[in-house]
This record gives sequence, C-alpha cells and structure tokens, in this order.
Amino acid sequence: MSDFEAFYRGTAPRLMRFAYGLTGGLAEAQDFTQEAYARAWQRWPTLQRYDNPEAWLRLVVTRLATDWWRRLRVRRAAQPPEPDVVPPPDEELMSLVAALRTLPVDQRKALALHYLLDQSVADIAAEMSVSVNTVKSWLARGRASLAAALGDHSHVN
Repeated sequence: MSDFEAFYRGTAPRLMRFAYGLTGGLAEAQDFTQEAYARAWQRWPTLQRYDNPEAWLRLVVTRLATDWWRRLRVRRAAQPPEPDVVPPPDEELMSLVAALRTLPVDQRKALALHYLLDQSVADIAAEMSVSVNTVKSWLARGRASLAAALGDHSHVN
C-alpha cells in the first residue's frame, strides 16, 4: 500500500464528516472531499512532508465550502425574472393539437416543419432522408386528415 493510499484510508472518514458538517449536504460533502484528495494527490510529494497534511485537507474543504455557500447566497439573492404571462390555449388550438396527434409521425413532422418552421419541401426531404414526392404526399395526406378530423371539408391542398 502506498503512503498516499494509507493516508487516504486513515483520514477520509474524518474529512467526509467534516465536509458534511460544513455543508449539511451529502453530495456536496462527497464532492468537496473528493476534490481535496485530488488536489492532495497532485501535491503529495510536498504535502507528505507537512507536520499535519490532514489539516491542509481541511483547509481545502473549508475553502471549497465557503465558495459554495457564497455562490449559493448570490443565487438566492438574485431576483428571478417575472414569468411571462402566457394565455391559456384556445379551444381551436387544442382541437388542432388533438388532430395532429392522430397523424402518423412522419406526416406530423412534415406538417410541422413546413407550416411552423417555414421549411421548403426540398429541405424537409433532405432532413428526413426521403424523396420530395414522399414529402408532398405526407403533406397532402396530413392536410386531408386534419381537415377531416376538424370537420373542414373545404380544405386547400
């Protein structure tokens, strides 16, 4: 067993309890303990000559916890922006969404790309890896299915 491994096994439970006492959170305590040992491993040739290398670990954990508490206070102090008031969807939109859900996925996606994102038939064909005629067919069938589902028999192709 290496010197560092022995040091780790002998001090890790105490350092973890210390970190937990500072943070009150298990996840944070584990993160800070792990970070302290990662830093100790990088400096082990120097650190092992210290009178009390465990005190150095506690200092690292204390600084990590202090920074964490500071960031937490800053986040809590910041006022969240007022949420945008979004009106509820109207009945027509709800009917349209319900009708869209009845369509096959490819037709629904083609309709959404064409009418909601203003993509051309050629762009949709390229994105969906199908022919232009397939996209045209999906759009025509999708429009017809939506018209039937919505009770509009005078739809435009």
